Amino acid sequence: MSDGKKDADYYQELRDAMVDRQIRARGIKDPRLLEAMRRVPRHIFVPPAQRGRAYEDMPLPVGEGQTISQPYIVAWMTDLLRLTGDETVLEIGTGTGYQAALLGLLAARVYSMERIESLADSARQRLTDLGFENIEVVVGDGTKGLPEHAPYQGIMVTAGAPQVPQVLTEQLADGGRLVIPVGTASMQMLTVVERKGDRLVTREEGSCVFVPLVGKYGWRR
Repeated sequence: MSDGKKDADYYQELRDAMVDRQIRARGIKDPRLLEAMRRVPRHIFVPPAQRGRAYEDMPLPVGEGQTISQPYIVAWMTDLLRLTGDETVLEIGTGTGYQAALLGLLAARVYSMERIESLADSARQRLTDLGFENIEVVVGDGTKGLPEHAPYQGIMVTAGAPQVPQVLTEQLADGGRLVIPVGTASMQMLTVVERKGDRLVTREEGSCVFVPLVGKYGWRR
C-alpha cells in the first residue's frame, strides 16, 4: 500500500469517527450533511502544524486572528439552513474554506465572502484544487452581503455580530434562512432568521462563541 493510500485511509477513519462521535451522537441526522462531512478532508483546511488535531472536538487557529470552528458547530449551523440541493447560498467569513466546501456539496451555488485577502486567496486555491466549480470566493466586507447575486435561500455568518445586519435580511429569498451568531464580542446566541413574505421570524438556538464579525454593520476593528 502506498503512503498516499495509507494517509487517505487514516484520515478517512478520523473523519468517520468525527461524524459518528461528534456529529451524529449530538443529534444531527441529515444524511446529506453527514455524508458531506465524511467526504470533505478537514485536515487540508487547517495549517500544517495543526493537521494532527484537525478532527478533534475543538476550534483551531488558522492565522490572521481567525479560527476554523469546532466540527459540531459547523454541522449545527449547516443543519439549520435546511439545504436540499438547489439553493444559492451566501457565506460570510470564508476562513480556510472548510465551511464553503461543505456548502458546495449541499447547495447548487455558493458565494463566500472574506475580508482578509490572504485567507481568501488560499481558500480559493484550496477549493479549486479539490475540484469545486460551484463556489466563488469574494474579497469584501461581508456585513454588507453580496446584493448582486441576491436573493439567497441561505445565508450563513461564521463570526459573531452585535446585531443582525438588516442588509443581510434584505438579501434573503422568501423562505430563506439566515444563520448568525449574535451577542457580545465574547459570547453569542446562534440565531436563525427566516423570511416569510414581508415578515421575518427570528429564533435563538443556543449559545456559541465566535471571533468578531468586523465590518460596516458589525464590530469596528
